[in-house]
Order: sequence, then C-alpha cells, then structure tokens
Amino acid sequence: MAKMKRWISLSWGLATLCTLLRAVPSESQLVRGTMEVRWDEGAADCAKSSQSRLQLHSYNPQTFILRENLCATFEAPFMYLLVGQTKAMLIDTGDIADSRALVDTVMNLLPVTGGVKLPLLVVHTHRHFDHRLGDAQFAKVANVQVVGFDLDSVKRYYAFSDWPNGAAQIDLGDRTVDVIPTPGHNETEMSFYDRNTGLLFTGDFLMPARLLIDDAKADLASADRIAAFVKDRPVSYVLGGHIEMDATGKLFPWQSQYHPGEHGLAMTKADVMALPDVIRRFNGFYSETGGFVLMNSMRILLAMAMGVGVLLIAFVIVVVRYIRRRRIMARPV
Repeated sequence: MAKMKRWISLSWGLATLCTLLRAVPSESQLVRGTMEVRWDEGAADCAKSSQSRLQLHSYNPQTFILRENLCATFEAPFMYLLVGQTKAMLIDTGDIADSRALVDTVMNLLPVTGGVKLPLLVVHTHRHFDHRLGDAQFAKVANVQVVGFDLDSVKRYYAFSDWPNGAAQIDLGDRTVDVIPTPGHNETEMSFYDRNTGLLFTGDFLMPARLLIDDAKADLASADRIAAFVKDRPVSYVLGGHIEMDATGKLFPWQSQYHPGEHGLAMTKADVMALPDVIRRFNGFYSETGGFVLMNSMRILLAMAMGVGVLLIAFVIVVVRYIRRRRIMARPV
C-alpha cells in the first residue's frame, strides 16, 4: 500500500511537472517575426505631410503592429493585433475616434471561415483616452467584443478576485495570452504576454518614453511582479504604447509631432529585469536612471504651483511693505 501511494504521488508530481513545462514555452518553441520597420516620423509641418494616418507592420502572418501617425495625434500610440485559430485580439484602439482607418484595417486582416470573419476581442492596456478612443469604431461591428476599460469591468472580465495579484489567460485557439496586472502608471494598467511569440506588451508601464508614475508603490510592486513572471520565460521583444525618445535616448519635446531619428519600439527582457531597481531609486518627482526617465507629473505640477504661490506671496509682501514705507515717508514731520 505504501509503495502504491508513493507511485501515485510520483505519477501526480510528474503529471503536474509536465503541465507546467507545457505552460512555459522555450526559445525553440516560439513563432518568430521581424521588427525590421521604419515608423513614419511625422513632420515639422504636418499641414504639408502626406503620410497615412495609420501605419501597419506585419511581425508575422498572425501578428500585426499598428501605429497612428504623429501628425494625426502627437500621442502616436501603438496597437497590436494577435490572430489565433478561433479568435483574434486587439490590444488598445488608439487616440482617434472620428475615423474608420483602424477598424477597416483590422477587419481586413481577419481571416474568413464559412463566410464569417474571425471573432475579435478588443482589450486595453489601461483606460487613458489615447488607448481607447478608437473603441467607438468597433461599437456596431458584428462578432466584436470590447472589454470595458474601468477597473470593475477589468476585474470582472478577467476574473481577478485579488487585484492586482494573480494572472489571467486568454485562449485565442492554439494561442494563449497571459494577462498580468501592472498598475502604477494607472490603476487599470495591464501587460500581456503572448506564449506563441514571446512578445510582452506593456502599454505605458514600460516603453522608450516618459514613464509617468501615479503611484510609485504600486508601480514598484508591478515591476517586481512582471520581472518574476518573465524570469523563466523567453521574451522576444517588449513592446510598449509609445515612443518619445530619439536613438540616443534623448526625449523629444512634449507633444512633438516630429520624431526624426526615433528610438526603436522594442525593448528587452533585460529592461524588464532592471526596472524594479530603477523604480526603487525614483525620487518621487523626476529622475533619469539607466536610460529610463521616470516622473510623477501631478507632483511636478503641484510643486510648480506651490513655487508660483510662494513667489506670489513674496511679491505681495514686498508690495505691501513698499506701500507702507511710502505712506510713512509721506507723513508730515
């Protein structure tokens, strides 16, 4: 009986190990693609630009990267389309509502089976306008489901019972995508890991741009969480929501619609692993460390407002003292 129990325990352990090994892809299992693409750089004078409002790059036949042009919106966000056997998934819908460029492009990329387009799931890295304004383009399209962008909708759809802990999975049919909560930039922020390609989609949490941090404590916890997640997983590229740097790592001016010599989109697993230490050294306002630029825009604005307030008070004090002095000097002796 004891031998039987040990045999059952060993069999169960081996079965569990096999399941875990199947869930964690290896480098050799990844479906490869190419990041050889030159993104439109916008223009110094957008009124004279003839660039398309939406640029498309095929990473591989089932994976597509889309970007809205800088002259259409200075945000120039990236969106990602992953096509599986039974469903496709679009990550983010960009910053443009009054156009059909995105929906027409995406729907044309979806395969047709039995005269019907492959169902499409639309998700978001977070709720900021520049990642969801395009939702309106998909509102009345058949076989399209748009996941809500508010925190309650996010937790309900992915069945997160202990947000931001845990992870969820999306099955696209022979293509599984892991969903990892990464709040800090925004409370609804999520990252997506595609087991098929090893691509990690990080929205505004990690990108070659200003890393705007609303909650440093949450951001650090998210950095630790995502670093632990990818530690033993292959990562082909880390793809974020924007590019705001040139090739040397210098930031373009805020709201610039012209990005000559732009930094590449892709970041690396090493960047993910380095992020926790970078955030630990963040001063809470603005810092540049190891090629990362971190800032808390609300604190910076508050500090500026306080600075202006102090200067105004000082000016008033000086004026009041000056007036009093003039009155004293004007009294008859």
